Amino acid sequence: MHSFIVASEETEQLRDLGVEPWVIGLIALSILIVLLLALLSFGKGREHS
Repeated sequence: MHSFIVASEETEQLRDLGVEPWVIGLIALSILIVLLLALLSFGKGREHS
């Protein structure tokens, strides 16, 4: 049990990204919104089959 606690503490120290996690989420969300807008803009004007 003690080795599991030590291993989890070491893993937590290795996750230092240098940026806040919400920044990564915000970037991912903005990329998805841009892709959605591009999909909607390219899809306009075509007739449905």
